[in-house]
Amino acid sequence: MKKLLLVSPLASKSFLGGDFYFRLPYLGLLKVASLTPSDWDVSIIDEKVEPLDLTQDADLVGITAMTPAVNRAYEIADSFRLRGIKVIMGGMHVSKMPDEALQHCDSVVIGEAEQLWDKALDDCKRDELKSIYRHGNEYPSLANFPAPNWKLYEGKRYLPVHFLETTRGCPHNCEFCSVTNSFGGKFRNRPVDEVEKEIQNLKPFEGMFVLKNGVFFVDDNIISNRVHAKELLKRIIPYNLKWTGQASVNIAKNDEILELCKKSGCMGLIVGFESLSQGNLANMGKTFNTPDTYIDVVKKLHDYGIGVTGAFVFGFDHDDESVFDRTIEFVIKAKIDVCYFSILTPYPGTRVYSQMLHEGRIIDRDWSNYNTNHVVFMPKLMRPEKLLDGFHHALKESFSYTAIFKRLWGNGTYKNFFYPMNFGFRQTVRKTIQNKQDFSYEQGSGS
Repeated sequence: MKKLLLVSPLASKSFLGGDFYFRLPYLGLLKVASLTPSDWDVSIIDEKVEPLDLTQDADLVGITAMTPAVNRAYEIADSFRLRGIKVIMGGMHVSKMPDEALQHCDSVVIGEAEQLWDKALDDCKRDELKSIYRHGNEYPSLANFPAPNWKLYEGKRYLPVHFLETTRGCPHNCEFCSVTNSFGGKFRNRPVDEVEKEIQNLKPFEGMFVLKNGVFFVDDNIISNRVHAKELLKRIIPYNLKWTGQASVNIAKNDEILELCKKSGCMGLIVGFESLSQGNLANMGKTFNTPDTYIDVVKKLHDYGIGVTGAFVFGFDHDDESVFDRTIEFVIKAKIDVCYFSILTPYPGTRVYSQMLHEGRIIDRDWSNYNTNHVVFMPKLMRPEKLLDGFHHALKESFSYTAIFKRLWGNGTYKNFFYPMNFGFRQTVRKTIQNKQDFSYEQGSGS
């Protein structure tokens, strides 16, 4: 039997991976494992939770990598190839930078693994592995694929939560986001019957202070297709899930869906507010966000007992040094349950990356710094140091004990979920600030 080793490398400069509250199971490799024929012996190593033995044997090593982890991915690939072991890579970064990746591996899967992975494995068996595997003009259907095998993650020190996917893709094409470019400009839906069957087969978590039926829906927008969302939410009501997911601000306009979210066990939603500046939102292509309505959006979700994780990005072209205090004031006033702040990061494959490359504003080519808590470009209205200092200031002030209690007091949401989450974030914030970035660019230069 052939041996397949799948690896998720550690992004060493990102502290969200190592802290317990953020040791989240990686769904992508479970999907790849589920697509692997039974005549392969599959094992998964995720460096967030366990060390990788670079001396172990395998017939094929598959490595996935987001941009901040790709340097480590290349190290791993080089090490196995030195021993004559074939290496195939996939993931968003190598899909956008295949020529770079092929300097370190034998083959690259561009885009989604479905309908490509079995071909790559067959070619590997015949010693005819191609350098590139990619789809044609069509993205694969999400129907009739096997559910992830969660047994492969048993005993690993992850946060106890199951990850499920019900849709893929996004039509909005925001300039800083790689989802549309990677997964297509329209939503594709998994059949609700298949999602329900997967939920039926989930093994409840055990232990004190554990959500036995905790689920995170990884869809970029759980309400992307209203008809699909309504059917899904109705179907999952009997399973007593405690779930979280992601949604756009538009969910506040649909009371029927909000009621179904409440009935089906929704504890909270990540909402991409992104910016308090309408100019920034217009530039990024997210014009359906209107800052004047943000407080009403949060209140509407709270009225249904749904917590809000508000995502904000600092460093857009309309941001000056006042953006940080304005955002701190807003998240407290709006009583946002959890704040998720990040620094604008121009990932390969995004429109903002192409624009900044053209304008000579990229100041850091070290991929390990592309982790949303480093500054890798020259902002328009402040120095990079000021952007980093302001980001740290926003983190520190928003996750002070006083701010946490002000944000959560009286929200009517799942306190035993959001208080620990905030305290977990608080610990990560301290590590992020302590490991402050050193700048080495030439003053006055954006290249």
